[in-house]
Amino acid sequence: MTAETTQKPSVLFVCVHNAGRSQMAAAYLSHLAQGAIEVRSAGSQPAEQVNPAAVEAMREEGIDISAEQPKALTTEAVKDSDVVVTMGCGDECPFFAGKRYEDWVLEDPAGKGVESVRPIRDEIKGRIQQLISELLPAAHPDAG
Repeated sequence: MTAETTQKPSVLFVCVHNAGRSQMAAAYLSHLAQGAIEVRSAGSQPAEQVNPAAVEAMREEGIDISAEQPKALTTEAVKDSDVVVTMGCGDECPFFAGKRYEDWVLEDPAGKGVESVRPIRDEIKGRIQQLISELLPAAHPDAG
């Protein structure tokens, strides 16, 4: 066996607090891509902890994010990522030429109960499935 001939794609999810949307997106991508995509998440103003309603909503999907901690957005994280998905952080996200940027307009789950977070979670899951089909087309020949 030789070193990887193809570098796996990398995705960075960024929201303001890195406590809800970006954490759920990163968890879904890690879970559904099964290691085929490098996943990062960060916040422009990270919270002290992940939103408990987001933790509960993901637990319902069989994904445990209770040990995750919000992380500060760094220039290096953006530079090291092929795709940068922003979720409401606007102009606070650094921009580098040659990167694929997507802005996902999603409701902020901050301060909401799990009932209100479920639809946000489900929308994120759908977007993650689409993203995987775009980044790993060979793994999903029926996609598209």
